[in-house]
Amino acid sequence: MEFKCPGGGNFGTPSLKIKKCPNCGADIELFSTDVKASCYNCGFVAYSDMNSCIFYCEHARECIGPEAYDRIMSQRDDI
Repeated sequence: MEFKCPGGGNFGTPSLKIKKCPNCGADIELFSTDVKASCYNCGFVAYSDMNSCIFYCEHARECIGPEAYDRIMSQRDDI
């Protein structure tokens, strides 16, 4: 039996969200797999609005893969 995410989400291709840097007004690119990203112009750190099952699901590592899971979890400031 193949594992299927209990939440049923599709984690295929990451989506891109553009935020305006509040410090200099440049665009900051945040992919759906990013917790935070730095502004290429001034270095300001912007955080994603991510509220994901990745942070609480016991199957998250298996679901998104160990590399993505470790990268996302290592970028969190609240753990």
